Amino acid sequence: MTFDDVRRDWTALGDADPLWAVFVAPGRQGGRWDVEEFLATGRAEVDQSLQHLASLGVVTGTGRALDFGAGVGRLSQALAAHFSSVVAVDVSPTMLEQARRLDRSDGRVDFRLNEKPDLSDFDDASVDLVYTSLVLQHLPRDLAVGYLRELVRLLRPGGAAVVQVVTGPTRSLKGWVARYAPFRLVAWGQKRLLGYPAPMRMTPMPPELVTATLAGTGARVVDAQPDDSYGGHWKCVRYYVAK
Repeated sequence: MTFDDVRRDWTALGDADPLWAVFVAPGRQGGRWDVEEFLATGRAEVDQSLQHLASLGVVTGTGRALDFGAGVGRLSQALAAHFSSVVAVDVSPTMLEQARRLDRSDGRVDFRLNEKPDLSDFDDASVDLVYTSLVLQHLPRDLAVGYLRELVRLLRPGGAAVVQVVTGPTRSLKGWVARYAPFRLVAWGQKRLLGYPAPMRMTPMPPELVTATLAGTGARVVDAQPDDSYGGHWKCVRYYVAK
C-alpha cells in the first residue's frame, strides 16, 4: 500500500460517507451521524486529552496546534477553542471540502491538503501541540512511522503531542479476522459485505515501535493510556508526548 493508495481510498470515503468514515460507530453508516453529536465527540475527546496533559505537568503554549489526519474537522474545531490557530491537515480533498462546510471556528482553522508522504511543507518547531487520533492506524507502517517522526519535528521545545495508535486486534471475531485474514480478503469483505465505500486498512504499532520511532527526536512519552475509540475490536493506546 502506497501514499497514493491511501489518498485514493480516503478521497472515496470522504465523498461517500465522510462523518462515518472519520468516526466509525454502530448505526452511523450511511450518513446517519447527527452533526452536533458528531462534533461533540471531538470536544469531549480534546478536552479530556488536554486536561490529562495538564495533570501530567505538561503545559504547552496556546498559539498554534496541528491536527494531523483532520478529516472533516471533528478535532480541529475542538482544538480551536484552546488555541489561537489550528492547522488541519488531511490527504483527502473530499474530507477537507466537507470540513470547510462544517467549520464553526470563526476562521481559526486553516484546512490544508497534504499531497506528500511527509510534512516538508511545514517548518521545524512551528506548533505548540500536535494531535492525531484514529489516523496512523490506517496507514502502512512505513508511512505511519515517518509521519510520527515528522509530527515531532514540528513541535516547538516545550510542545506536546497526543498520539493515538492501534496496538493490535482484540480477542473477538473481527479481531481474529484482522489478525489472520489477508488484507485483500478483509478489503473484499468490507466493500461487499459491510458496504464500505473503500477499504480501511488497520496497521498496529506496538509500544516498542513507538519508542524506537521517538528515539533521538528530543521527545519522550510521558504517559500512555488505553483508549477504546474504535469500538472494542482493536486495542488502542493514546500516547502523551512532551518535547
